[in-house]
Amino acid sequence: MQRRTLLKAGVAAGLFHIVPRHVLGGPGHVPPSEKIHLALVGCGGRGREVLKDMMTHDDVRAIAVADPARDFSTKSYYYRDAGGRESTRQLIEQRYQPDDAGFRCAAFANFEELLSEVKDLDAIICGTPDHLHAYVSIKSMRAGKHVYCEKPLTHNIWEAREVARVAAETGLATQMGNQGHSSEGMRKTVEWIQAGAVGTVRHVKAWVGAKRWNPTLSGRPTDQEPTPEGLDWDLWLGPREPIAFSSKYFPVAWRDFWAFGNSNIGDFACHDLDAACWALDLKYPTRIEFSPAGTCNADIGPHGCIGYYEFPATAHRAAVKVTWHDGGLLPQLPKQWPKDQKFPSRGVLFEGDEGVLYCGGAGGAPQVVGRPDYTGPEASIPRVASHSRDWLDAIRGGPNTGSNFQYGAKLTELAMLGALSLRTGQAIDWDGPNMTASDCPEATEIIREPYRAAWSLNS
Repeated sequence: MQRRTLLKAGVAAGLFHIVPRHVLGGPGHVPPSEKIHLALVGCGGRGREVLKDMMTHDDVRAIAVADPARDFSTKSYYYRDAGGRESTRQLIEQRYQPDDAGFRCAAFANFEELLSEVKDLDAIICGTPDHLHAYVSIKSMRAGKHVYCEKPLTHNIWEAREVARVAAETGLATQMGNQGHSSEGMRKTVEWIQAGAVGTVRHVKAWVGAKRWNPTLSGRPTDQEPTPEGLDWDLWLGPREPIAFSSKYFPVAWRDFWAFGNSNIGDFACHDLDAACWALDLKYPTRIEFSPAGTCNADIGPHGCIGYYEFPATAHRAAVKVTWHDGGLLPQLPKQWPKDQKFPSRGVLFEGDEGVLYCGGAGGAPQVVGRPDYTGPEASIPRVASHSRDWLDAIRGGPNTGSNFQYGAKLTELAMLGALSLRTGQAIDWDGPNMTASDCPEATEIIREPYRAAWSLNS
């Protein structure tokens, strides 16, 4: 029986009373007797991967999807999968119809139609391109839905603060999709650093080998291509000004372009600066300076980059410098690094007064360099079963998630500040509390990007 029918039958029989969900544990709380009803918005790449993970939980049922594209393929990209609302609708029905032959998944091109028409919905997974993350997340929270949003949480700094503000106001369960945050390695790294495993940390270095999807382009594509059948391109563009369709943007390679993504720093910083942000409570750097490797202009991000953040001392830690490398660029090898151990192509180094700690990117296991027998302190941070389970338990009234939108916004802002320096071509002197870049007026429209009127977050 569908949940709504079952509830009506129970009331008629006098078996139980309907009480507001907030009485049971918070805004939109779903009691253990009910399945959590999910919808996926953005049916390709990471969105489908998150959905597949969510559907492994017995207390979840995916009931609706939305995507401007009917069908597409990501087989030539990292994901090696199908995409689009129809193939995802079929994926969901194949999951549930063996046990419920009458089950049907609703499918929409327009996400707002999904919100208005699917009444029995608890939560939204946002797997859209980055430029739509804030719009989908805020509209969903204002509609009373819990939200899981892929990283980075937003496309610009103002959006990050707005998403955090709305999440705090609504009290809903939120989670950003930096899955390594929930790993054992991430928690150990934070515990070891905070326990003083390498003394006072002065410098953090993070690196990832990611490069452009479009290695030969030096700007926006200029070739003329027809819009694929079944794709509402204007809907895909969302708040952005209209431009011609190109397969250089869709379905995955949009990350290269500032209008939709934020280059490698936007793609990976929420994974690979997470341990440092958490362990050292990094907020409001005072200076950010990034330099591109290869072509970088107002339209397209670079092949790689090196970037520097300066964080002033606080009452709880010393001043910290953070260096970022991507595109295959690597930091200097620590002198303590074992000569017989290959230097990894991705990772994070914490350089302290008493040694160096290395951890793998995106929540990999830590090791104190040159001290293989170091085991660290007793566990002090609660462990979670998985990143998805952490969110689902919060929906049921459990503790707040680890990468909730308040934390996710702080981490996302670090990524966006790196992108801001690349996009302006300048070092940024950052006034965090006032969200302004001193002596850089061209930063204003990047900190808070313009929206098409019909896509206003205030409407």
